[in-house]
Amino acid sequence: MKPNELRAALPPAAVGWVDEAVSQVETDPGAIARLFPRAARACGRVPLPGSSGWTADEAARALLLAALPGDQVAAEADRLYRYGDADEKRAVLRALPLLPVGDTAVPLLHDALRTNDTRLVGAALGPYAAHLDAATWRQAVLKCVFMGLPLSIVDRLDERGDEELRVMLAGLAEERAAAGRPMAADAIGLLNRLSGTALRKEA
Repeated sequence: MKPNELRAALPPAAVGWVDEAVSQVETDPGAIARLFPRAARACGRVPLPGSSGWTADEAARALLLAALPGDQVAAEADRLYRYGDADEKRAVLRALPLLPVGDTAVPLLHDALRTNDTRLVGAALGPYAAHLDAATWRQAVLKCVFMGLPLSIVDRLDERGDEELRVMLAGLAEERAAAGRPMAADAIGLLNRLSGTALRKEA
């Protein structure tokens, strides 16, 4: 979602606080250090309608980041992620596609993907994951399967899925079948789709 769409989806009670907080950050970028942690208490954590899983506090935090001067966004996003709690880290990850950071925030994705926090792993595989190299992205998809995360959270899954991912999934499926532990239906569905693509390429 775009910043204006996030603002429009906010609960009415949160809009005033967010507008005031954004104005403060535009005037004094350093204000984000105290406003970012306050967003949950000020705006709540209710899901936003029609927003692909965004919550009010995440939207507020994304709008605060988007209000920063362009040359300060990358460093501030990194700082807020490094020193934030799990909810704040997730908000930074979700905000990355909206920010002018190029590929400078890729280390944050790497950090999130090293964790066993399903919410961080899921947030790391949103649109900004387009900046991940193919090998890291494949391993991240496999991690989702291991963790039982729905593959619907992976942005551009079918577009980026390739023969190497098919081989990795097929190997995992064989291992699980031998152990009597079937893979999730969505992982089998992806494997079948990738297998069909491979067959078409060979034909």
